[in-house]
Amino acid sequence: MKRQGRLVRWEADRGFGFIRSPEVSADVFVHLRDFSDRRVLPQVGMALSFEEIHVGGKGPRAVAVQAVSASASRSAPKHTPINSHRRSAPKRANPRRAGASDAPASWGLLFLLAYGVLLGATVWSGRLPLLVLGAVPALSLLTFFAYALDKNAAQTGRWRTKESTLHLLALVGGWPGAWAAQRLLRHKSSKQSFLIVYRATVVLHCAAVLAWVFWLRGIPAVA
Repeated sequence: MKRQGRLVRWEADRGFGFIRSPEVSADVFVHLRDFSDRRVLPQVGMALSFEEIHVGGKGPRAVAVQAVSASASRSAPKHTPINSHRRSAPKRANPRRAGASDAPASWGLLFLLAYGVLLGATVWSGRLPLLVLGAVPALSLLTFFAYALDKNAAQTGRWRTKESTLHLLALVGGWPGAWAAQRLLRHKSSKQSFLIVYRATVVLHCAAVLAWVFWLRGIPAVA
């Protein structure tokens, strides 16, 4: 049965949300792949029409989802205003905003470079084993792969990787791979609660490395 409601919650990084409809007693689950028009960008408050189904004894789920405004605009006749060229003029990019978005990436590259120099210097001085220079890239590659799998799972509705697992990989040394995945894959790059914990894992990892190199390694062995 065709129903209507509004999108009251949307997890962009996971690709799903919930629709609230006066015709349904509970909020209706909706996944990104259930939208008929894949060009529609789901936003909270959007009016939607959908078909309600029930699968496996779970709560209601929406399929054949359409934006009400989009379907209405297709049926309405189009009128071209006289001053349409003014309205359709492309907006100029704000250089201040672009510079602000580039700043975190620049600082991240500098921090990553400093971390690499620190590891190289400590391995060269014998404070860390040569194995570290191979273990850190391997952990970063593993973390990047975990981010890629989690993003694919979010887009296809499959089982997700726990956030605690991603944080653990970053903590043990895979944080450079996580940083690269957040920017190249655009995954887990906008959820502030996740980013706060991620940055804490970076600080803890670097503090542990510094403590080992400059303090623990400096304690003489007890005879």
